[in-house]
Amino acid sequence: MLMSSRNDAAQLVYGPNGFRVMRPGQHVLCAVSGVPVPLEELRYWSVTKQEAYASAEMATQRLTGKA
Repeated sequence: MLMSSRNDAAQLVYGPNGFRVMRPGQHVLCAVSGVPVPLEELRYWSVTKQEAYASAEMATQRLTGKA
């Protein structure tokens, strides 16, 4: 039986210029809000923390310790 990754979260390794898909999926979860972020819309992440963010504001909150 084939497993569909349609609704599964992807597992990524975040680098300074992009990310590498370790487990296929359609989205990742924002580390601040928990909302799904489609991979084609993913623009913000932390290489150090290896987490994704839904927006620049959420990334700033997380990285400044306000989230």
